Amino acid sequence: MKKKRIRKKQKYFSRGVMFLICAIFAVLFLAPTVLTITNSFMTESEINSNYGMVFSTTTGGYVSEHVNLKFIPDKVTFSQYITGLVRSPEYLMKFWNSVILTVPIVFLQVAVASVAAYSFTRWRGKIRSGIFFFYVILMLMPYQVTLVPNYLVAERLGILNTRWSIILPGMFAPFSVFLLTKYMRRIPYALIEAAKIDGCGEWQTFTKICLPQCRAALCSIAILVFIDYWNMVEQPLVLLNDAEMQPLSVYLSTINSGEIGLAFAMATVYMFPSLLIFLAGENYLMEGITHSGSIKG
Repeated sequence: MKKKRIRKKQKYFSRGVMFLICAIFAVLFLAPTVLTITNSFMTESEINSNYGMVFSTTTGGYVSEHVNLKFIPDKVTFSQYITGLVRSPEYLMKFWNSVILTVPIVFLQVAVASVAAYSFTRWRGKIRSGIFFFYVILMLMPYQVTLVPNYLVAERLGILNTRWSIILPGMFAPFSVFLLTKYMRRIPYALIEAAKIDGCGEWQTFTKICLPQCRAALCSIAILVFIDYWNMVEQPLVLLNDAEMQPLSVYLSTINSGEIGLAFAMATVYMFPSLLIFLAGENYLMEGITHSGSIKG
């Protein structure tokens, strides 16, 4: 009896410690986001009084006064949002530039990845493993490595400084192919054979059997791709010379040099699409990643 009690106490103690550690890390990760949202409702004078000269352009980036991290504003104001969304249309234009660049990449990448993953699943050739391994190598490369080749190819195709210079490389990204291939291999081969016996061709098998079975993986890929390209910075900086075509992710850096309250407000607006999409598809995201990673390729 004593041993059981001791084990229960140890078990509860270990759970309590793990919960405390997770809670601390959760607070540390959420603090910058919460700070950005709450500070977006502060007045400019209150922000300056809280952070001193940390945002001043004349101090060389050094803090000359005491910094007070404040989460609750003394006076709630929406002036920054009115300025950014009503009085200054360039912010909304940059926001829609982000939408115009990201949404086509999401749909096209999911479409290309679906066809490619189905080919890797159905194809029984000897060089399949080699090509799939090549996809894995490409996936492990950071985007900065392929940025210069993308620039040269875009220049040769004549699409440099156009949205296609970002959309075309984005639609052929290898990560979605890898994740969806691992998920499609969970589909029982007997199910596909039964569909063929019923008279289904390859296209019908793909659209009526495989895609419905991969709904969670498709949703998780769409969420990950959206978040990745919604926050892109290097691609538009290098491939889009025209500032009017650049997304809000690039334009936020120029706002920081002006009114910091406006920067907080625009950063909050910029975060909301990613947060809403993540919260709406959280279950699909967890299911898609869990099942994809549990099957050996």
